[in-house]
Amino acid sequence: MASIYNLFIINKSGGLIYYKDYGSTSKLDTNDSLRLASLWHSMHAISKQLSPTPGCTGIELLQATAFDLHCFQSLTETKFFVVAESGAIGIEALLKTIYELYTDYVLKNPFYEVEMPIRCELFDLHLARLILRDKSVLV
Repeated sequence: MASIYNLFIINKSGGLIYYKDYGSTSKLDTNDSLRLASLWHSMHAISKQLSPTPGCTGIELLQATAFDLHCFQSLTETKFFVVAESGAIGIEALLKTIYELYTDYVLKNPFYEVEMPIRCELFDLHLARLILRDKSVLV
């Protein structure tokens, strides 16, 4: 069973607007999660500029020995990235589904201000259901 360790959502300015830990072995404190999100935003932006491939949209997958970091960037430059077990499959589809939940429950929430931290119970609830369901499906 594949494991999703963390989910980060970063606004287009590089600010961490959502972070959720899904049972990683070493929990990140607030400062570490902010640092990681900021580092990823910077690496993503630099990779777009340094890429020899025209039209590059940035890093989509970073593979390490212990984990894989998958990223999905929306048209509004909001980045969704998941730290998952190395070799996990179906993460791209999971990220797109998370984006759909974000648009349905966060952006359509009349009390949410764009680019601000996400505090939406319905988003949290549906996201938890999705992650739990996909933890059993991802192999």
